Amino acid sequence: MRYFWTFFWAFLLIEMVTYVVSSMTGSAFNFQLGAIIAVVVTIIVYAASAIIPNEPAHKH
Repeated sequence: MRYFWTFFWAFLLIEMVTYVVSSMTGSAFNFQLGAIIAVVVTIIVYAASAIIPNEPAHKH
């Protein structure tokens, strides 16, 4: 379920950013571009969470 919510929020936020940026530049809103970027961001978030360790760092 956490994968769904991660994609859901990434999709929602990236689509909002795509809309605002396209409005500010005066170009047409591209829904497909926002969806592709949302998928890429979701994959990056999954990869980053797999790389970052869960254990605290050892004190030397």
